Amino acid sequence: MWRHIASNAFSFLIVGLFLIAGVAAWGTREYSAPGPLEAAICLEVPRGGSIKRLSADLEEKGAISSPFIFEVGADYTDKSGDVKFGRFRVPEAASMEEIVDIVTRGGRNTCGAEVIYRVGINRTIVDVRELDPATNEFVELVSFVAGELEVPAAYAEVRADGDATYRVVIAEGATSWQITNALGNIDILQADVTDAPPEGALAPRDYDISEGETISSVLSRMQETQVGILAEAWENRVDGLPLETPEEALILASIIEKETSVPDERRQVSSVFVNRLNRGMRLQTDPTVIYGITRGEGVLGRGLRQSELRGETPWNTYVIPALPPTPIANPGKAAIEAALNPDTTEYIFFVADGTGGHAFATNLDDHNRNVAVWRQIEANRANDG
Repeated sequence: MWRHIASNAFSFLIVGLFLIAGVAAWGTREYSAPGPLEAAICLEVPRGGSIKRLSADLEEKGAISSPFIFEVGADYTDKSGDVKFGRFRVPEAASMEEIVDIVTRGGRNTCGAEVIYRVGINRTIVDVRELDPATNEFVELVSFVAGELEVPAAYAEVRADGDATYRVVIAEGATSWQITNALGNIDILQADVTDAPPEGALAPRDYDISEGETISSVLSRMQETQVGILAEAWENRVDGLPLETPEEALILASIIEKETSVPDERRQVSSVFVNRLNRGMRLQTDPTVIYGITRGEGVLGRGLRQSELRGETPWNTYVIPALPPTPIANPGKAAIEAALNPDTTEYIFFVADGTGGHAFATNLDDHNRNVAVWRQIEANRANDG
């Protein structure tokens, strides 16, 4: 009997240990996982603040999912007694582990102004804003075009204050030359490059940057990010694509990126090009012709001439019966995924429809009718000045 009781007790002990280990593993994952915060907040930590008081405040602000895990995690990492007072910026989706690190590492306040350099196709806009700790909303201080002769006083003051955070936002469809040139006009970065990376190699998205960081290090992060995006998309591609390598997928994605700015159209546009490639048809897309003229350095700034549509360059898809040899821009993640997961359609034509989107067709007659409608829209716009 006692042997039976001992055996049962031992079994319960083993089960209990497994349950404890499972709960510990779950708690560890929760502690380091992205948090529920949807937008950055300014967190004020008073003098004498404790982890317990802080956890309640963070839960009220929607920054953490479990005060208990937050407190246990801080205790386990021996940081409970290291809370510093001040104003700290907590970024969106920050994990509990990251928040503990923010409020215990010390140093300057991070809840000051934020400078965002928005790198577009034609220019770079600098937005200077400040996070109001009372409302947890950003208030715009000034916005201007980078490279202007006169730098606004508000920007100079933020730079001199030393408490600002900096971020660069790269637009989808910008070329490597445009991005590299734009980074060269950001005065907090240290210029150390002369040549742009290969076309298509840079991932358009947001990147945190810091005072004195080199341009080459920022470009390296962009390249590493794009490699990861492309590898994952290639791994998840659908069967039957006329694409032999990830590089060809990147080329197609760059064309898709330049052809439409409507998110819901990307996979439809992709289907047109995939259908054309499968049928041995020329892609006949204007952005490739433009790239053959500009090589991605600047904007053409005018319509294409008939002679240019007929001109032979490696990128002129009205002439070459295949993909061009390189990407024509840096495509974003959505365009890369569209290139490797197109809609299933019979479309082989599309043309602008006047709304910002496109009209698609499966045959030449329908396409010609869509073109006629677009030409009339263009004529009406010209008449309206």
